[in-house]
Amino acid sequence: MSLGRILIVDDEPKLIHLVREILQATGYEVLASSSGNPALDMVAMEQPELVILDITLFGSLDGFEVARRIREFSEVPIIMLTARINESDKLRGFEAGVDDYITKPFSSKELLARIRAVLKRTKGTQTPAIESIIECGSLKIDLMRRTVCNNGRAIHLTPTEYKLLHELTINHNKVMLHEQLLTAVWGEEYRNDVDYLRSYIHYLRKKLEPDPTNPEMIVNCQGVGYMLVVPEGDG
Repeated sequence: MSLGRILIVDDEPKLIHLVREILQATGYEVLASSSGNPALDMVAMEQPELVILDITLFGSLDGFEVARRIREFSEVPIIMLTARINESDKLRGFEAGVDDYITKPFSSKELLARIRAVLKRTKGTQTPAIESIIECGSLKIDLMRRTVCNNGRAIHLTPTEYKLLHELTINHNKVMLHEQLLTAVWGEEYRNDVDYLRSYIHYLRKKLEPDPTNPEMIVNCQGVGYMLVVPEGDG
């Protein structure tokens, strides 16, 4: 009987082989990837119990960015592998959502001990995974790939517009107060700049709503905030 599924993300085939041997001998099912984007797909589709993630990877995404993107749709525990360990790397990792570190080289006993400790610590505390794709009528928001389409056509959003839409999406059908959105998207120092928020809501509606003057997706809520309305059966 499998102890669970673990995803290894590393650009060194020999290390993947070593970790796979250790984990399979212990009773874990193992998935592997050498780069970030396929790893994100695996987290969303395979829903592993834990991710072992190297800082250095093939492709455009490093381990820190992969961890940040995973945290946008999943609370799966993440252990980061690193050949170096310093305070700045630790802080970057923890800010990105990493749960623990292992420094290379490591022994099989240390690896297994860290895995068991992280799984024990996070068991029962994980929140349900957020749906990776939210559909609102003809609008499709893919949180994992950071893409937005309307009737199959890609919609270009600026980084700030996407960040605002992301915040509304992960809280769809919930009223998000002006202060909550401003703080989450722009920072604490912007929490009272409601006019700033209104401007960006206006930009989003122009790009997403069939009739921006009569919005049906991003709606006002009694002058206190906004809500992304996802009809029952969508999402």
